[in-house]
Amino acid sequence: MPSSSPGKLHKKQRSETVKQAIVHIALVVRDYDEAIEFYTNKLHFTLVEDTYQPQQDKRWVVVLPPGGNATTILLAKASKPRQEAFIGDQAGGRVFLFLATDDFKRDYWDMKKNGIHFVREPKEADYGTVAVFKDLYGNLWDLVQFQEEHPMCKRL
Repeated sequence: MPSSSPGKLHKKQRSETVKQAIVHIALVVRDYDEAIEFYTNKLHFTLVEDTYQPQQDKRWVVVLPPGGNATTILLAKASKPRQEAFIGDQAGGRVFLFLATDDFKRDYWDMKKNGIHFVREPKEADYGTVAVFKDLYGNLWDLVQFQEEHPMCKRL
């Protein structure tokens, strides 16, 4: 962004139609290939990109949930001890990611069949049906089907 003085950004007027989106969420993984295997074969995510970046000696690996067209997950291999410490606990023991579905029973039973470990069984809540599962490293996820009147349902 051009600026009349180096190091300073000037406030620009916002247009009437601002469009922004969270494109990727980085998920720290131990190994690219085992993470790709888990997300594509167990959760049926699509491998959007797997590109080697020689300048940084790393891969750019992006996966997308089935039927999704918005936010993707960047599978980022830990390269330092500090990053390795976060593998499987990116949210400090809280649910980290929320996987919304249009058919809870279908996806729940498919995930069980594929060996996904659920740490909280399905329950009905005022916002919909939810169960908590672990990914291959132990990160907690919600599998959720929102009630039709819930604001999140309109975004899917």
